[in-house]
Amino acid sequence: MLPNLKILRQERGISQQRLADAIGVSQQSINQYENHSVEPDISVLTRLADHFNTSIDFIVGHTDIRRPIEHTEAFHLNRDESDVITQYRALKGSEKQCIALMIKTLLEK
Repeated sequence: MLPNLKILRQERGISQQRLADAIGVSQQSINQYENHSVEPDISVLTRLADHFNTSIDFIVGHTDIRRPIEHTEAFHLNRDESDVITQYRALKGSEKQCIALMIKTLLEK
């Protein structure tokens, strides 16, 4: 069963049939994914995640983070660098823009 599939579909105001048509499965399959213990294969999960611009982990209820998983690169951070990133992540969007502008200005010197 996909606990967040029905939520995503209803938030978008689309029927099971419309979702089924969009990802290439039957309406009955969507119903089974939402209401029964039927799990789709990985290709269907991928199409669902792409369709709703989210992650497979969210659809299957493994996380409450709705956004797709972003590509990241591994860095070996010291404590100060790690603290800066943690604090940055706590900022609002406009505050993050201010930080980006400050960094850009400092680097142009």
